[in-house]
Amino acid sequence: MHNRRGDNLSQNDISSQMLKGILQGCLLILINQQPYYGYAISQELSKYGFADVPKGTIYPLLMSMEKKGLIVGKTQPSKDGPQRKYYHITTTGKQARQTFLNKWDMLSLNVNDLINERRNDT
Repeated sequence: MHNRRGDNLSQNDISSQMLKGILQGCLLILINQQPYYGYAISQELSKYGFADVPKGTIYPLLMSMEKKGLIVGKTQPSKDGPQRKYYHITTTGKQARQTFLNKWDMLSLNVNDLINERRNDT
C-alpha cells in the first residue's frame, strides 16, 4: 500500500466513506504489528501517503473501532510526557484485518485487470 510516487491521499481525492473503510483496514494492519497511540498512528500513516488525512478523521475512527470491539485502548504512562492511550488489536480486529486483506486483494486485482486491459482504449 506504500504510495510509490510520494503523492498524499486526502479526503478531497477519494470519497469520505471509501477513505474511512480503507483507513480502518490500514489501522488494523498497523495495530496488528504493535500497539500505537493516536499521534503515532498519524505519523505512521504519513509514511504511506496519508499525510493529509486530518486527525479529526483518525480519532473518531479509532473510537468507532473500539466500540465495534476491533481494538481496545489502554492508557499507559509515557516517558515523553502525559499518559497516552495505546490501541491494541483484539481477536475480532484480527479477523476484520484478514477480511480486509482478502477483500483488498480481490478488489485491487480486479481493478488492476480492468485498467491493464482497457488502458489504451480510446
